[in-house]
Amino acid sequence: MSHDSRTAPRICPLCEATCGLTLTIEGATVTGARGDRDDIFSRGFICPKGASFGGLDADPERLRVPLVRGADGEFHDASWSEAFDLIAERVPALAEAHGQQSVGVVLGNPNVHTMAGALYPPLLLGALRTRNVFTASTLDQMPKHVSSGLLFGDAHAIPVPDLDRTDHLLLIGANPLESNGSLCTAPDFPGRLRALRRRGGTLTVIDPRRTRTARLADRHIAIRPGADALLLAAIAHTLIAEKLAAPGPLAEHLEGLNELASSLADFTPEAVAAACDVDAATTTALARELAAAPTAAVYGRIGSCTVEHGTLASWLVDVLNILTGNLDRPGGALFPLSATATARAPREAAPGSRAAAPGKGFTLGRWVSRVSGHPEAKGELPIAALAEEIETPGEGRIRALLVLAANPVLSAPDGDRLDAALADRLDFMVSVDPYLNETSRRADVVLPPPPPSQSAHFDFAFNSFAVHNQVRYTRAPVLLEDGRMDESEVLARLILAVSGKHGAPPSAVDDLAIDTALTRAGAPKELAAELTGESGPERRLDLMLRLGPYGLTLEQLLAHPHGIDLGPLRPRLPEILRTRSGRIELLPAPIAADLPRLRRALGERPAPLVLVGRRHLRSNNSWMHNVGSLSGGTNVCTLQVHPDDAARLGLVDGATVRIESSGGAVEAPAEITETVRSGVVSLPHGWGHSRPGTRMSVAAAHPGANVNQLLDGTFLDPLSGTAVLNAIPVSVTPLP
Repeated sequence: MSHDSRTAPRICPLCEATCGLTLTIEGATVTGARGDRDDIFSRGFICPKGASFGGLDADPERLRVPLVRGADGEFHDASWSEAFDLIAERVPALAEAHGQQSVGVVLGNPNVHTMAGALYPPLLLGALRTRNVFTASTLDQMPKHVSSGLLFGDAHAIPVPDLDRTDHLLLIGANPLESNGSLCTAPDFPGRLRALRRRGGTLTVIDPRRTRTARLADRHIAIRPGADALLLAAIAHTLIAEKLAAPGPLAEHLEGLNELASSLADFTPEAVAAACDVDAATTTALARELAAAPTAAVYGRIGSCTVEHGTLASWLVDVLNILTGNLDRPGGALFPLSATATARAPREAAPGSRAAAPGKGFTLGRWVSRVSGHPEAKGELPIAALAEEIETPGEGRIRALLVLAANPVLSAPDGDRLDAALADRLDFMVSVDPYLNETSRRADVVLPPPPPSQSAHFDFAFNSFAVHNQVRYTRAPVLLEDGRMDESEVLARLILAVSGKHGAPPSAVDDLAIDTALTRAGAPKELAAELTGESGPERRLDLMLRLGPYGLTLEQLLAHPHGIDLGPLRPRLPEILRTRSGRIELLPAPIAADLPRLRRALGERPAPLVLVGRRHLRSNNSWMHNVGSLSGGTNVCTLQVHPDDAARLGLVDGATVRIESSGGAVEAPAEITETVRSGVVSLPHGWGHSRPGTRMSVAAAHPGANVNQLLDGTFLDPLSGTAVLNAIPVSVTPLP
């Protein structure tokens, strides 16, 4: 280390694991990153993404100043005041002329990886009062939010597997050795799985691909893609039919157990065997092993969410945890309690009962989309409907679009259609993005946030899914560079510009947020004067900590730069429940109404060849392909094909093939491998960097194929509005 080098802690913002890093910094440049051995959560673990922090941070193609599209149609560097002046001129005028619904908002998943992205979008939506809100959730996790909302009355009450104490873990549609976990924040997920095996526990993986996670398992079941809900229903049926269901203390909190048994009567192991391509004996064994384990947890993710029955599969994951008595139990699946959670005690119930009092519950379809009538879920409309909401004439057509850290041209179905809609049918578009990418290239104004080294970090969202209660905060290890604007200020000024308050100080947004939080909490307004922090976001964090369940302060976090351990997950079900009955509603009406659709799947003839996606440890959707140190090697866009299918179709390893579906066609090199089961091909998500007008040369050098161009956007899980991205029927042919 040179004499002018220093080190600083920084929480990694590049995936859901939230590992602690120790950065080596020379001047204002991050020259190295290693795992922080003193971090109370990650204990020194680091993955290739974290190790490449410096390369991503210093990417020369990250935008440094705002871009504004000129009269010549080209982008020009602009000052911050010029950019916000234009936004303040255009967006309120469009809303005044065409109504509030003429403004749409798209939120991408990087928002949950930044402090500003968690704090300000809710305020933006409140200022705009538009129902045209679209997020990445309807491309991945919305089914879990919907099933949790229906079961527990709170769409954010998502139980996570107690990885460090469970005896038996069943993973379905999850590959945490590549993804580092999803809706389950667990630094060193691989090490935690190996520890499970070392202490004599059992790991079962259900996945059509023999992933790195599957290779670690005691048992790998190569299910037919899209059949996850059928298999889970058969396991639940077996638990009930063989009288293995033992909810234990959960019983007093359950509503609808008898109705659940009747609803699953048709899903016997024998009945689902053909559709799942899993024999009845294996399904029965899975049920018996879950029931016999001292503790067990079932965990499903993207592979079981982004399918035709994604909400039903997500619901059944928790049904299995409930039936085996493992929900809200150490070693099972529990509800984390973050330091900034709204502090709320169990409400008063009937004398002699531990049941929670009735809550407001969770409702789907409070409004529907204008064109196709898609019901909202958790305040959002399906992002697959965005293009038609821009294209289709009529009152409420989206004319102005604010896109925050999102690239739906690549991440949503039928990017060609959406790209054309953005180019030809919008009156005005703003992108908040560090890159000129496939979506932001269509904007009129691009507002770039600073690199992560120049940003503070707190995980508001991921601490709510952490497998161990803890809290960590890191200030920006590098001073904000001249000419850049902090992301919090970017978003605060955007809120002021679109709400007719352009010119007010950004602090006004934070002051209003603090005042509103104090009012909702019933806390004295004088508390605002006690808050500490160098910025509005820090003061807001301090307030949330003070009002949170542990009564912490920002000063305490700053005094513990490697984090504060808040203890293992603990049972806390009564305070979680917000259903109208005050109980876990095992068979909610929307679920019951959707089960006939699942029954019909028992008799459907499987397609001969279906497509699934895949993740790579050195990739995080579309936004990390411009980092040279993470490119190449095995992180490539190939179509994985089983040798039997390759022989049948006449495919040669490495040769380009054409993949077609009802929604379109793409081309990619074939990779013949036994890691996929026969009848299945796999193409990774997030590629397709071949459009002109972007400034991502590393990504463009190896563009890959956009798998979502195979989808036309009409195939959705009806309960959650989530695009069906897996188990898509395709044909594959060799090219000359």
